[in-house]
Amino acid sequence: MLELILIVGAITVLFYYYGVKPMSYWEERGVKQTPKVWLVGDNWRTLLKLESFTEMIERIYNTISGVRYLGSYQFTTPTLVIKDPDLIKQIGVKDFEHFMDHRSFVPEEADPLFGKNLFALKGQKWRTMRPILSPSFTSSKMRSIFKLISECVENFNDYYLKKNQDIVEVEMKDSFTRFANDVIATTAFGVKIDSLKEQNNEFYTMGKEVTDFSSFLKWMKLFGFMLFPKLFSLLNIGFISARNNKFFTSLVDSNIKMRKEKGIVRMDMIHLLMEAQKESQQKEEENIIDTGFATVEEANLGYADKPIKQELTNLDIAAQAMIFFFAGFDTVSTAICFMAHELAVNADIQNKLRKEIEEMLKECNGTISYEALLKMKYLDMVVSESLRKWPAAVAVDRVCTKPYTIKPASPDEKPLFIEEGTVLWFPIYALQRDPTIYPNPERFDPERFNDENKANINPYTYLPFGVGPRNCIGNRFALLEIKLIFFHILSKFEIVPIKETKIPIQISRKQINLLPDGGFPLGLKKLVK
Repeated sequence: MLELILIVGAITVLFYYYGVKPMSYWEERGVKQTPKVWLVGDNWRTLLKLESFTEMIERIYNTISGVRYLGSYQFTTPTLVIKDPDLIKQIGVKDFEHFMDHRSFVPEEADPLFGKNLFALKGQKWRTMRPILSPSFTSSKMRSIFKLISECVENFNDYYLKKNQDIVEVEMKDSFTRFANDVIATTAFGVKIDSLKEQNNEFYTMGKEVTDFSSFLKWMKLFGFMLFPKLFSLLNIGFISARNNKFFTSLVDSNIKMRKEKGIVRMDMIHLLMEAQKESQQKEEENIIDTGFATVEEANLGYADKPIKQELTNLDIAAQAMIFFFAGFDTVSTAICFMAHELAVNADIQNKLRKEIEEMLKECNGTISYEALLKMKYLDMVVSESLRKWPAAVAVDRVCTKPYTIKPASPDEKPLFIEEGTVLWFPIYALQRDPTIYPNPERFDPERFNDENKANINPYTYLPFGVGPRNCIGNRFALLEIKLIFFHILSKFEIVPIKETKIPIQISRKQINLLPDGGFPLGLKKLVK
């Protein structure tokens, strides 16, 4: 009996310290917080499939009004949600040195391919790697891979033009994921594939496996890393399977070996990263037109005039190429799908965009150039509005790396001391759907980004590619890919709703990522010339 009492007592004490006490963290510091739910925090509705992760972000944001920040909980991890754009600027840009890292889930030692990519790297490792990689993503480098992406777009159009139907019914998520897969294969791994024709090619099936978050095992691993990070690190549990790891590292190793032995030069990402192996400092960017309103500038991390001592290994290159799958295979393809849906249900906007495309084709004698594409104002407006309404990343995090104090901005605020290791969130989706910032936010309105209106947009209320030095390094790549695919599709097809198209979109509660229930069924109607 005594042993049983001791066991029950120990369990009670452990539950209190690990499941109950953490839920008062913000309250004890005088910060308004979301309602307490032991152990699972604000994730309980997501766990029970009562809301999506996206809806959770928006619910937390709207829980308390009139505050610059509020306390939330990712399971038992206290998380400070930053609502005020000026505070986002202060933390994400001006005082970046205090908030340099993302929260990590997978230890580098357990899963090098996942843990070595730029998004996962921390501290000095990240500071060293970013300037090595950033020259590979400049606007001038995007011009060099323009042709590779264009070939994938032409394959996409040709596949559907050959269909003997006036309206081809398409599950857009499947089709655009295959397109994005081919873009990644050719631009990041130096492999030419046509995944619409070769439906089950190994590159596509491996990529789909890596980015699939719907499996029970992936969910358990994800929640395990969040709930018991030290235990999972101790057990050396990786996120990517050994089979996937071997496939992609071997692919990069053999590709680099063949290029070096045979002197092959192919203007893709592997070539650019191989060049980065040789070059030890950032280069001046050419003074050319940029990829649009959503483009984010690269920060100067203080290496412009200093040699960078670390060199890229083949594994480093494989890890950076792998992050393309997480950024391109799913998020970019999803962004393309949402834009396709908006154009289908807003025919007037689609027709106006097509008119601009036809005018540009005449001006370019039927062949679009890199510079001409990026000069298209209405195309940029439509892309910018689509990324506002449907941002690929619904929130981004930062981890406090040096103790910091948020100074009060009003008499009813007190200084808030942020401990090292504290997690902060920038709630992108909720900010970009805030009616006080973007009136009638559910409406798809590209005119928000015309020359007159975009000048009035606070840049820290529009964050589709993040903010500050840790913004998405591939933002120019993503924008180029999105603009190219729509330029070519709309020159040949009208995107139309079909019987299965759900209007309005209902966000799926079965997926972690921002996706709709029922997918993206739409029609491609051939234009009569």
